[in-house]
Amino acid sequence: MSHVQTSATYQELIRKKRDGGQLTQREIRDFVQGVKLKTIQESQIGAMLMAIWQKGMETEETHALTKEMMHSGEVMSWPAEWEGLVVDKHSTGGVGDKVSLVLAPALAACGCKVPMISGRGLAHTGGTLDKLESIPGFNIYQPVQQLQRILAEVGCCIVGQTETLVPADKVLYALRDATSTVDSLPLITGSIISKKGAESLSALVLDVKFGRAALYKDLASAKTLAQSLVTVGNSLGMRTGAVLSRMDAPIGRCVGNSLEVIESLEILKGRGSHTLIDLVTTLGTVLDVDGMVLAEVLHSLGAGRSKAGEPINHSVGAELLVSLGEQVDKGQPWLCVHFESPALSPAQTLLLQNILTLGTPLPQHTHTHTLVEETILP
Repeated sequence: MSHVQTSATYQELIRKKRDGGQLTQREIRDFVQGVKLKTIQESQIGAMLMAIWQKGMETEETHALTKEMMHSGEVMSWPAEWEGLVVDKHSTGGVGDKVSLVLAPALAACGCKVPMISGRGLAHTGGTLDKLESIPGFNIYQPVQQLQRILAEVGCCIVGQTETLVPADKVLYALRDATSTVDSLPLITGSIISKKGAESLSALVLDVKFGRAALYKDLASAKTLAQSLVTVGNSLGMRTGAVLSRMDAPIGRCVGNSLEVIESLEILKGRGSHTLIDLVTTLGTVLDVDGMVLAEVLHSLGAGRSKAGEPINHSVGAELLVSLGEQVDKGQPWLCVHFESPALSPAQTLLLQNILTLGTPLPQHTHTHTLVEETILP
């Protein structure tokens, strides 16, 4: 027997949130299902959005909202051989922000798979889909089967939400703009991370902007948003990190849909704004070696003790063949692991592959602030 929510119950949920109450996971599921199945009136959705904007949400509520939105439609699955390679990026938006148009093919050229579900412009910020639709004949809507074929052939695809991909967010996304609730922290988090979660990503990097031309004007507010995005992203099994970048002046040299596409093509040819190139490089790479994960793998190989008195294998260890800040070429060995028995398992090998974060040190003239947060492996 199907469960049908009544209008009165929706009124109760709206009243509860309006009065500052914390919604349960079941209540949030009922609201999201109502949005998906169109059993809730549009005016009631708008009222709930405003209640969330006014009263906010606890971390548990935001996690539940994001998870329910993610599962309101189809969640993608990928071939086993793509494990650890499916990655994406998201920007909170700005003026002249065409980074995705450059970063997606750049990551694909490095061997990654980038199934980017993008959005249209909100408020004053430009949308990646709007830019792509300035290309005559470009189709932003692709079925999941076609998307997987494109990824297999070229490594990246930027698409819009279809009726089967996070359909609840598609409704909420449009109404947030109409109800002036675009800058709600839990609604931003739910919208961004639900789409990325539906992509079944191995890793996600977030470009959270602050400044005059950003949704968040000050660094402290942007840090709060970044923390929310990183926390919820990791809780859904994606290795998630964030970069805080200043959004005062336009990114690059061009503003406007077709002009930004042209500039992106120039950047891919190695020409154009150095500031834009720096930002793309920063987002497409991270600069670290996770010492804790390395130590845990070595411990499991016999280098450490789980309790006092246990023997250890003194020959087990690892040698870093590169230093932080040193250039690493594709295919270049960067870690030598010394072990005897047991041998490295596929899972341990994947863990070690994921502890390396590549990147290019930022020049002093760029105004980019990196937020380092704890990440978990999927």
